[in-house]
Amino acid sequence: MTYKYLNRPFIFGILFTLAVAVISIALAGLPVISSIGALAVALLIGVLYRQILGYPEPLRPGITFSAKKLLRFAIVLYGFKLNLQLIINDGWVMIPLGAAVILFSFALMYLLNKYFKTNSSIMFLLAAGTGICGAAAISAVSSIVKAKEEDTAISIGLISVVGTVFALSYTFIGPLFDMNDTVYGIWSGLSLHEIAQVVLAGGSANDDGMAMALLSKLSRVFLLIPVSLLIMYFVSRKQHKKTEGKVDIPYFLFFFILVAVVNNFITLPASLSTVIDQLTTLLMVMAMVGLGLSVPLQSIREKALKPLYALVITSVLLSIVTFYIAAII
Repeated sequence: MTYKYLNRPFIFGILFTLAVAVISIALAGLPVISSIGALAVALLIGVLYRQILGYPEPLRPGITFSAKKLLRFAIVLYGFKLNLQLIINDGWVMIPLGAAVILFSFALMYLLNKYFKTNSSIMFLLAAGTGICGAAAISAVSSIVKAKEEDTAISIGLISVVGTVFALSYTFIGPLFDMNDTVYGIWSGLSLHEIAQVVLAGGSANDDGMAMALLSKLSRVFLLIPVSLLIMYFVSRKQHKKTEGKVDIPYFLFFFILVAVVNNFITLPASLSTVIDQLTTLLMVMAMVGLGLSVPLQSIREKALKPLYALVITSVLLSIVTFYIAAII
């Protein structure tokens, strides 16, 4: 570890994001706020802190480390959430459906970006978040395409809030259409953004419904690997054409794949699995604090409104399409 990682601004910056992350996780356990989730709470605290007290410049090295390096490490640990064997054995039917959802999200966001003439970086990140797995996909893709921190933060904030609203809506809509639990689970897993949102919506179904919801969702999460590699391929080609020089490779993505593969061959003790899951959440929440601090309120006003419209339109149409697909299956 070099000297720059041993100075006070770096250490206190890390501790600052850790303290806010712990507060965010505690707040996320309260009624009402629990439906939003710790990631969105931390992001919001970061944004509000900057608007009220300003950016804590003396702590910038540690905060930047949390927003970038810790986020990438959290993505690597996220690989432990993937049960590739389960997907291959039981969820293979869901994989082409998940691929269709991803294509639908990217295509519709592309068209809406043309119509609204808005921030293409945010729209691309929102397409990844909508089609694959919310904040985790946005974080992974933003590192590959080198999106601005504020664009990443805005995208994660939008996907968290809109996805939570949709997840809560599903618990009311499901009974209205008298869906059986399996159909409801497939619908939730194919259309909702975050795993946590799928769990929230799937909680109103029985065990079979929840199992199908998670299987459908994990099939989409699994596709984060090939989609990221595909994006990386096109980005590297673009960089070669522009500079004919060195192409930055997001090595964390390969570690993510390695962890997912290793997780398929070993069975971790339940206690260790729980610790890894909690550590992953903590690191992601710390990263959200750093990302939130990078967003000036003016950027939200200027950049977020049209992408919000596009995200809502895409999410509504995706819900309608997957509703009928789930009913047919």
